[in-house]
Parts: sequence; C-alpha cells; structure tokens
Amino acid sequence: MKNIEALRNKKEDIMNPGIKDASGLNDFQKKPNEVHITIPKVGIERFRIPLNFEHADGSVMSHDAEASMFIFLESHKTGANMSRFCNILQAQSAEKVINLQFFKDILRKYRTDLRDYEDEPLMPKAHLKLDFKYPVKQQSLKSGNWGWQYYECEWEGIEDKTDQVLMQLTIRYEYSSTCPCSLSMSKQYEKEFREGKTTEGSGIASAHSQRSIATIKVTHDANTEFHIEDLIGLCRQALPTETQSLVKRVDEQAFAILNGDNPMFVEHATRRISTIFNECDKLLDWEAKVEHIESLHSHNAVAYIRKEKN
Repeated sequence: MKNIEALRNKKEDIMNPGIKDASGLNDFQKKPNEVHITIPKVGIERFRIPLNFEHADGSVMSHDAEASMFIFLESHKTGANMSRFCNILQAQSAEKVINLQFFKDILRKYRTDLRDYEDEPLMPKAHLKLDFKYPVKQQSLKSGNWGWQYYECEWEGIEDKTDQVLMQLTIRYEYSSTCPCSLSMSKQYEKEFREGKTTEGSGIASAHSQRSIATIKVTHDANTEFHIEDLIGLCRQALPTETQSLVKRVDEQAFAILNGDNPMFVEHATRRISTIFNECDKLLDWEAKVEHIESLHSHNAVAYIRKEKN
C-alpha cells in the first residue's frame, strides 16, 4: 500500500513539483520518482510522418509512415519527454534518408537526448519502428509490362547499452497457392472422363487456389547491409507465385502455368520458406506466419515456422 500511496500525486506536488523548465513552467516529468519500478518500453505510437526512403537501387522515394518510438525508463525516473521523440525524428528525417545509418543515428540520439540531464549515462535502450507501404516495380510475367507492387512493412531498430543495433524487418507477401489435393483430383476426373469411366460434368475440372499471405520477420545486425528488396527476393525464391500488379492475357496464362508447377499446402509453403531463409547468412533470426485464405473452406489454413536454433 505504501507504493500505491506514493503513486497518488498530491495536489501540492502537482502545483509545485520543485523543478522548472527553461521557460519557467513547472517540469513535473523531471520530478524524482518515489516508486522504484522500471518500465521496459515507454514512448509514442502512431506518430504520422512522411519519410524519404532510400531504395536498394539508390533512388529515394517519399512514403507516408507511422512511427513508434520508445526508451527503457529506469526505476528512478518519473517519465519520458514525449515531444522530444517527435522533434528528434522530424529534425533527423528532414536532413537524411531512411536507411540503416539513419536508424543507428536516431537511436543514439534517443539514448542521448531523452536524458533529463547531460551528465547522466545514456538511456539503457531505445526503439524506433516504422510502419509503411513500400512500392517496388514488378515486371509482368511475359508481356513486358510492369506495375507497382506494394508491400506492408514494419522496420524496427533497437539499440541497448552494449551499443549494438539490431534491425527487425517484417513484410506481408501475397502469393497464390493451388491445392495439390484438389489439382490431383481434378486431373484424375478429367482422365476418367476422357476414358469414358464417368459422364459427370463437362470433362473439365478446376483445382481450387487462393490468395495467400506470408508475414515474415527477419533480424540482422545494423552493420550488415540488407534491403527490403533483399527480403522480397528471398520470398520470391521460396514462393514464386506472387500475386501480380498488372497482367495481359499472356501473363494470366503464364500465371496459371506457374501455379500448376508450384502446387502447395500451407505446410509446403512454410518448408519452402525455411529452406530458402536458412541459407541466408546475413540473417541472425527469422520467423513466419503463413496463411492460405481458402476458396473451398470458410476457414483458413495457417502455419507458423521459425529458424531452428543450433
């Protein structure tokens, strides 16, 4: 009960915390904390901001983003200066493009500038996560056309008191999955119809396929170059039946052929991901959720998989 009493900020403390800011206003946030409980992550989510992202080919494009920014708050601290998160992000992003170096710079700024006093040690830990949609030019399969394929992304950097910066990148990758069982039964029926063993239907059967989603999160060191396009490339190796942004008839036929060459259950898809991602030496860790949004069933088939630890 003693701690609960301490948490009840008294009127006199609110009116006169004993600390003023540079303008002379009461600075309650800097008041010493009497309840010694650490808060692992405190900060801001959904701070909307346009940012200039550096793409793998060196081009720079502006994308709308939502930023989440946090620090580790030690037990003797009352709170974090929330507006300072926003000021730092806006100032840094006005001068720099978003890349690995940007994350390293801004995380160190959070650990430095979120301190109450300059003579204090650096904040023990800082996080910056950006949520955005990332466009990449996607070539059509045969027609020579192209379109913009958009990927929902989360890009997070974390720096702790070891000064190491770890990066975590998550994308939502959409692809088509043809059911192997349905494909097999369709071909079996067509063969039996041709042979006169059945007269049911028209002699043509269609295997069911569905739009499918792989949500994949990878972890790497910030000193290791790894682009969003690199992650997309790994996904395309594992799951080549990516949905298309622009198709003509010749592309649609090619897509049907590609699906016929790559029938897969959700179990096949997860193992294909594992095979490709385990071969990437740049990744310290990875995990995936694979979801087949069934066209036959009213429920979805889902599998989770991650890198096996040695």
